[in-house]
Amino acid sequence: MKQGRKYALNLLLILVITVFAVWFAVKDNYEEVLRLISNIKWYYLVIIMAWGIVYTLVIGWIYQVFGRRYRKGYRFLHGVVVAFVGAFFSGITPSATGGQFAQAYIMKKQGIKVSDGASILWADFIVYQTTMMIYVTILFLLRFSYYSAQNAWFNLILLGYLINVVVICALYTMALFPKVYIRLSGVIVNLLARIHLVKNREETLANWNLQLASFTTEIKKLTKDKRLILETAGINVLRMTLQFSLPFFIALMMGIHLQPGQLIDVIALSSFVMMANSFIPIPGASGGTEVVFALLFGSLFGSGTGAVLLLWRFSTYHLVLICGAVIFILAKRYYDKKQSREERDSLPKEEIL
Repeated sequence: MKQGRKYALNLLLILVITVFAVWFAVKDNYEEVLRLISNIKWYYLVIIMAWGIVYTLVIGWIYQVFGRRYRKGYRFLHGVVVAFVGAFFSGITPSATGGQFAQAYIMKKQGIKVSDGASILWADFIVYQTTMMIYVTILFLLRFSYYSAQNAWFNLILLGYLINVVVICALYTMALFPKVYIRLSGVIVNLLARIHLVKNREETLANWNLQLASFTTEIKKLTKDKRLILETAGINVLRMTLQFSLPFFIALMMGIHLQPGQLIDVIALSSFVMMANSFIPIPGASGGTEVVFALLFGSLFGSGTGAVLLLWRFSTYHLVLICGAVIFILAKRYYDKKQSREERDSLPKEEIL
């Protein structure tokens, strides 16, 4: 009951902050925003709304590839359910902290052990973060110097990029020198315990060391399967290209004049928005995402920025959130009924009677 109330409050917070952020983005030219959206062809709207769904289906494809390592016959549909459930719980919890717990729960219901589910999530995290940093680094080299001269907000983007680089480097050095990190984690936990930020020192340290062991084990497994790395990295490139290119096609569908070469600009700016999101602990990075989008894309889309923002955000976040909630409810009901049926079938007939 408490957890349900917490999720309801998070959803209310998302709604309030999103409304304010959208008002901020369209307050100066709301008539133009309404005109652009009302004039867009209906089948363009269908394509835009489907885009966010297709993006999430691609994530499901990645989970299917990883899932086949632990369960034969792990289907695309299984991966899709995991992807939508993760999107829903990540979207309604601060800093996306709830997504992986819910995904591990669903994978357990799908017949994958909790430990194997954790390995899948670690593998996805490692490959995605590594691929993303290579992808975004290329975009930084192509476009950052130009845009940083246009907008002072790009200093924040640069900081977000550097933090992500540090995180990736730290993760890989953890895998190379685990004993150093075990000692370091002990020092940090002791320090946090002294200033009363950690209540149970032993339990916290044990959890940290367990996570470190899981991570280093998964790194070693991945390095032995180069085909898997290449396959999932390639799908992740598709995933990010879909994610970052949508504003370009929304603008074209609205009649905003753009050159084909500006697709790279849009992909770069979208990746910069994602970098800025790493500083926003609010569920779904609500509010901050909309404001950063409006600030970064304003010079490219002009008065149409607010209209592009509304459709882009609804397609990639709100619609996926709604679909994720529905899929989680249906999946939980299905797996609970399946478990009850299996338990009933396993009982002797005398007990059933």
